Amino acid sequence: MPNSITGGCLCGKIRYTVSQPLQNIIACHCTHCQKASGGGASHNVVAPTAAVTFTAGQPKLYADTAQSGNILKRYFCADCGSPIYAQREKLPEVMVLKAGTLDDSADMKVIMNIWTKSARPWMHIDPATECHPENRPAKS
Repeated sequence: MPNSITGGCLCGKIRYTVSQPLQNIIACHCTHCQKASGGGASHNVVAPTAAVTFTAGQPKLYADTAQSGNILKRYFCADCGSPIYAQREKLPEVMVLKAGTLDDSADMKVIMNIWTKSARPWMHIDPATECHPENRPAKS
């Protein structure tokens, strides 16, 4: 994986660079991520906010009260509708980039599934991954 990675929206008006390697994808199966992604889950890559630079455009914000009860700021392209990233209101130092917006994610893999209690019955969840019925436990 290169030291930096690029990404952007479907129409190309929003572009970003992440200044550090990214490897792990976390799939969220909560009902809000299903609606926001239009699929069975949202596939996410966690990055420090300080490592992400927008090189073109600025995403639009939708503030959502997530299934967990937390305020989740969801950012998307106002022109094509592509979801770009999300941030917990209480954790602004972390961005949750949408894996599908990355230009190259070939070396990445899904390592965890969260909110599996609301997973769609047709959505495959690899039993070899770490799974949690709700949010993943806080790091101790």
